[in-house]
Amino acid sequence: MADVDRVIRARLHSEVALVRQVSEYIVHSGGKRLRPALVVLTAKALGYQGQAHHEMAAVVEFIHTATLLHDDVVDASDLRRGRETANALFGNAASVLVGDFLYSRAFQMMVAQHNMRVMEVLSEATNIIAEGEVLQLMNCNDPDIDEAAYLQVIRYKTAKLFEAAGRLGAIVNGAERALEDALGAYGMHLGTAFQIIDDVLDYSGETDVIGKNVGDDLSEGKPTLPLLFAMKHGTPEEVALIRTAIMQGDSTHFQRILEIVRRTGALEHAHQQARAEADLANAAIAFLPDSQYKDALLELPAFAVSREF
Repeated sequence: MADVDRVIRARLHSEVALVRQVSEYIVHSGGKRLRPALVVLTAKALGYQGQAHHEMAAVVEFIHTATLLHDDVVDASDLRRGRETANALFGNAASVLVGDFLYSRAFQMMVAQHNMRVMEVLSEATNIIAEGEVLQLMNCNDPDIDEAAYLQVIRYKTAKLFEAAGRLGAIVNGAERALEDALGAYGMHLGTAFQIIDDVLDYSGETDVIGKNVGDDLSEGKPTLPLLFAMKHGTPEEVALIRTAIMQGDSTHFQRILEIVRRTGALEHAHQQARAEADLANAAIAFLPDSQYKDALLELPAFAVSREF
């Protein structure tokens, strides 16, 4: 991962000072680096000995960072990873444009690999991520979406890049398609578990721990899994309160809604869903030969489910 960070620093270079400033601020703001770590671990689990996985890991991190820059503008967020968001610090225009820079730099790097499969996987991933963001925008302030629609959004906007990261580990090894599909499935289930817990933390975490404002999802009118479950099992009055909060994007009654979410068992239900995804992730890589890299891959889903930030 230190090698990946060196690639990231080198590829962030731009003659435009503001591009460097915003890029370095967001890339080095304390992220978990799970997606690039997934590229490294899957590549090494298959015995890879080259250097291309460092470049591919950096590409994945750049794509992820670009989405963060754009997301924070769309959501009008002012806190991420315990720090001011780039848009709060540098303005919306700079954040959007530097996000575009990171996307285009990622494509320069993937083209340099001269591997059409790399291009196919990453171009598909970026397109589906964009669709997922639009789906989420359409679902905002709509309390009538169901769990299937919720899962579709997170598989598009979050899990797809995890899937691509797993596939890249196979691709740099020149692995057959069945092996690539298995590692892609691992990444998809891991990413789904990760996002479910991310949504749970909005109702169970603390701002200074999770690094973002608790209750932001409700303020943005996002009907996430805890709210969907609570609306299925709450009293008519409780359901009406949650529906109104979602439709208006109003967190005024957040504490009352939090009590409803806890009383109905919504958080435990979401945890169960995340654990099921984690189990599917580990089952997808059961065939890998034993190694420290496989051990780390098997630990990642447990971390995704048990994390507090």
